[in-house]
Amino acid sequence: MNIVAEKPQDLETLIQQVKAAQAVYATYTQEQVDLIFKKAAQAANEARIPLAKRAVAETGMGIVEDKVIKNHFASEFIYNKYKHEQTCGILEDDPAFGYQRIAEPIGILAGIVPVTNPTSTTIFKALLALKTRNAIIFSPHPRAKQCTAAAAKIVLDAAIAAGAPEGLIGWIEEPTIERSQALMQHPDIKLIIATGGPGMVKAAYSSGHPSLGVGAGNTPAIIDETANIKMAVSSILLSKTFDNGMICASEQSVVIVDAVYEAVKQEFIDRGAYFLDAAERDRLRNCVLENGHLNPKIVGQSVTRLAELADLQFEAGIPKVLMAEVEEIGTQEPLSYEKLSPILAVYRASDFEDAVLKAEKIVEFGGLGHTSVLYTQPANTEHIRHFENVLRTSRVLINTPASQGAIGDLYNFRLDPSLTLGCGSWGGNTVSENVAAHHLLNIKTVSQRRENMLWFRVPPKVYFRDGCLPVALKELTGKHRAFVITDKPLFELGVSEKVTQVLEGIGITHQTFYDVEPDPSLETIEKGLAQINLFQPDVIIAIGGGSPMDAAKVMWLMYEQPDTEFEGLATRFMDIRKRVYEVQPLGQKASMVCIPTTSGTGSEVTPFAVVTDQHTGIKYPLADYALTPNMAIVDPDLVMQMPKRLTAYGGIDALTHALEAYVSVFASEFTNGLALEAIRLLLKYLPAAYKEGANNPKAREKVHYASTMAGMAFANAFLGICHSMAHKLGSTFHVPHGLANALLISHVIRYNATDVPFKQAIFPQYKYPNVKWRYAVIAEYVGITGATDEEKIEKLIAAIEDLKEQLDIPKTIKAALSEDDRAFYAQVEWMAEQAFDDQCTGANPRYPLIEDLKALYIQAYEGNATTLGQAENQALVAP
Repeated sequence: MNIVAEKPQDLETLIQQVKAAQAVYATYTQEQVDLIFKKAAQAANEARIPLAKRAVAETGMGIVEDKVIKNHFASEFIYNKYKHEQTCGILEDDPAFGYQRIAEPIGILAGIVPVTNPTSTTIFKALLALKTRNAIIFSPHPRAKQCTAAAAKIVLDAAIAAGAPEGLIGWIEEPTIERSQALMQHPDIKLIIATGGPGMVKAAYSSGHPSLGVGAGNTPAIIDETANIKMAVSSILLSKTFDNGMICASEQSVVIVDAVYEAVKQEFIDRGAYFLDAAERDRLRNCVLENGHLNPKIVGQSVTRLAELADLQFEAGIPKVLMAEVEEIGTQEPLSYEKLSPILAVYRASDFEDAVLKAEKIVEFGGLGHTSVLYTQPANTEHIRHFENVLRTSRVLINTPASQGAIGDLYNFRLDPSLTLGCGSWGGNTVSENVAAHHLLNIKTVSQRRENMLWFRVPPKVYFRDGCLPVALKELTGKHRAFVITDKPLFELGVSEKVTQVLEGIGITHQTFYDVEPDPSLETIEKGLAQINLFQPDVIIAIGGGSPMDAAKVMWLMYEQPDTEFEGLATRFMDIRKRVYEVQPLGQKASMVCIPTTSGTGSEVTPFAVVTDQHTGIKYPLADYALTPNMAIVDPDLVMQMPKRLTAYGGIDALTHALEAYVSVFASEFTNGLALEAIRLLLKYLPAAYKEGANNPKAREKVHYASTMAGMAFANAFLGICHSMAHKLGSTFHVPHGLANALLISHVIRYNATDVPFKQAIFPQYKYPNVKWRYAVIAEYVGITGATDEEKIEKLIAAIEDLKEQLDIPKTIKAALSEDDRAFYAQVEWMAEQAFDDQCTGANPRYPLIEDLKALYIQAYEGNATTLGQAENQALVAP
């Protein structure tokens, strides 16, 4: 026996019975649910005629035959749409990405049923609840309580016969406003589906529970000068006469452009519509509203009944629809309201723009978020685009009868079939589409730990060994025009001739640009680019240190993609593959060859470049894998005569690259080996390369290779705060970059070397902080031993400090600067803040506070060190 709610205590009993049934139903399989869904839909469909008769008899509204169609639609079309849709268990399973989506029921739904469509709405909501393993309790309109209960009982009985738990569907037998509110506010109600008047929908949204509600409909239909008039008029009459105009999406007003107004009017008359004269219009106006609201006596009534209410007489038989020509929109014009009866307001528009303006006002007056219709020539995209962009409705129908078109799956199979529409934020609703099964599900997302895919990007070809330059350049055979970029000293020393002579030997025309200065400027880039655009090379060759290679990369980029924005390319990113600013792959016009003549930057194998705006002083550090050269030629013969200071600073820069890459949060097995071997080679051979130069070609060779290897490592693992701080120290006090790194690196190692950092980096590729172990691995790899990791790290720092001493590098920032203490301390706060925002900071294993960076600057300036025994959960305090 079904328990129904007649008194407050009965409502509580009903809710608890339904709750218990839903708890059981929530355990059902998809196969069980689908069988229940099917049998319930069949039962509702079989009862479509008796339910339609009961609805009309009880409510006194609508047409039996049309309600049969609605009941049929609510059962057959809803079943057909969702019969194969998965609503139970795992919806999506991707083991590779560790990702699942699981469908779970919401619980108990409260179904608010309108007097206008009681049986079809009940069937629709009950079937969706069954398909999604929810239970539902209906609150009928008092004037439709019996037919609503009858529809609910038919669905429930069929569901139970198919295996559903008893009590899964309930209803309030004697509905009142108080009982409806008590139902909606009950803590066991998890979602309200509210179809009804504005007051009831508002009450649902005020209940404190999630709600899906329908806003008021006041659908305008525009007929423009290109429309098929016969089709437009026929469609509107088909819609407006359906169930005596009770569908909330049905047209309430027709807006006709002046050019076709008379033709459209005559077509309406020919098709059985009746245009009221002024006196008849006034009598009808008096019937539309009651106390400022829609008069319930006209809702869903026939034209005959409306004629009785408005004292209208028809000489040529009963018309299909009453049409009243009006001009005003708003409270002063009753006929501009939603009428839910076979009454249409008619507006004459001067042109299409005026028609859209009128339709917009009609929607804003009483139908925001609901439905709007345009009749136009299908290829008239200009009118369609304008209409769809202006009208703030969730459903925009083109050449479609609104009543039948809006419910979906009739005039457009992609529009979900539904008897409940969400009107979006325009109508105060949470959804802006036809309510469907997925709206009644909780989707549980299961996400297993899967770090982002890593990458290893280097030039496709890297040539090395002494004397490899001419052999490697012969790989360019088949190219036609080479643009060589270098600096003036190398050009005057004849270094670039080693390249051009080979090019001539293989028949490649060449042109050399040698005006690149240290820290190349945009002015230099533009000057070289102008020559490139005239010369139209198919290969660009950079020879020199970091500056010529950086300049060449930027010229290459601007040659191939002249609309590139430096600001966008210099924007900070968290993941270089997901950055906001995108650069398309280069190489469509020319390939890039980089030939380093210094050992330090590693630019020949990295996707990085730096360019300076000479007018503002702003440096743009550009980063994108598109900037990775196509070929690198690492020939030790080109670095034999490097000056001592450049050897020292470049070597320490390369060492810092390798050290930071090894402990970076993006370090991987592919970068670790390169970083470790680069560190070993530099610690072993850099002193001899510095002191002996060309007299020790082996040391020069090993340092040169180490620089490129470190470049490959940090091109893929990135760097850390030593480089962040060095960038700002260098730009503020004109300290050479390698020297700046040398002055900071030992302090950074001590700062990073903790397994209990106050803040961790956000995206580590290792599962827990292990930087102490990583530094200890470096120490062991280069032959340093110790009883503990801490001892190994201190010995590693000592080895680095000893190396710096052999390279004649100052011990402190103070010793390296010509400025006094006041100048440094005046800038240290600003440098710390800028270093925090540097691109390199995000890959540092210990995420720093700005105060930490300031303290590190001061320690490096004064020469005092922080030991590993210091409390690590406090920010470093500047002395």
